[in-house]
Amino acid sequence: MQYPEKSAEVTVPIASLLAKRWSPVVMSDAKIDQKMIDRLFEAARWAPSNYNEQPWRFVYATKDDGKEREVIESLLVDGNAWAKSAYLLIVSFTKKTFAKNDKPNRMALHDLGAANLSIALQATDMGLVTHQMGGFDHENVNTILGVPDDFLPGSMMAISQPTDSKGAPAELIQRDEKPRSRASTVIAFRGKWGQ
Repeated sequence: MQYPEKSAEVTVPIASLLAKRWSPVVMSDAKIDQKMIDRLFEAARWAPSNYNEQPWRFVYATKDDGKEREVIESLLVDGNAWAKSAYLLIVSFTKKTFAKNDKPNRMALHDLGAANLSIALQATDMGLVTHQMGGFDHENVNTILGVPDDFLPGSMMAISQPTDSKGAPAELIQRDEKPRSRASTVIAFRGKWGQ
């Protein structure tokens, strides 16, 4: 079953893929084919980045990955335990320094955000649902997953096939049934802040 269409008040027309993307908390453990997973990471590979640095890296596990999956699940904070039901979990990282000269890359998190959004939009285009989370063990994730110290953790993403909410906990169903909303439309100022 498909998730119901979620709509927020759109003040001007935007691409339907952007309007369709949403972040449910009721997830499915139904298999996602490896070719589809590969397409998600290919979408990330094509994200824009400062000096074409492409500083992003990802560690992922599916429901079929046994111990590796258990390790990634163990990183989640209690409030994000719902994500354990998603077939695919991804932890994103970005290299803090440029490969060419080892100087700090102040755009690294920006570039990682672009790559993560590329994954989310590609997933939406393929009929999958995604939810990015900051609630995981940032302090120990590099050590636990064997990631070099020069990489900064970004977010964890749960990805699944759409599912209905049958059998899901009531509090998760309520979260998913809330209408989508967005902050004030006053987010851009022409020429000077506040104008």
